[in-house]
Amino acid sequence: MNIPKVIANLVEAQNNHDSIAYANCFSETAVVFDEGKKHNGRKEIERWIADANQQFNTIMKPVSFKEQETTSILEAEVSGTFDGSPVILSYHFEIVDEQIQSLKITG
Repeated sequence: MNIPKVIANLVEAQNNHDSIAYANCFSETAVVFDEGKKHNGRKEIERWIADANQQFNTIMKPVSFKEQETTSILEAEVSGTFDGSPVILSYHFEIVDEQIQSLKITG
């Protein structure tokens, strides 16, 4: 599967539970929307993913990837210590200058 390097880096960081490397895939002003919450900026994104990793021990396995206009969509099987694991989630990315500017995660 051919995916942009920044998304491949994000998946690798997630699977290594490296919240710093994960956050570094985002621009300083990036926004993440997940489970009805908004996380603004790299530092807040780093705290959010560190908490999620600690709580759910999540692993991502990419299933498909497509690009639509300005959005890249990665579907991934996500497993961890949460009810209903594993699930397929869609990650909607906006990438600017090889950094993630926004990410919306949907079920």
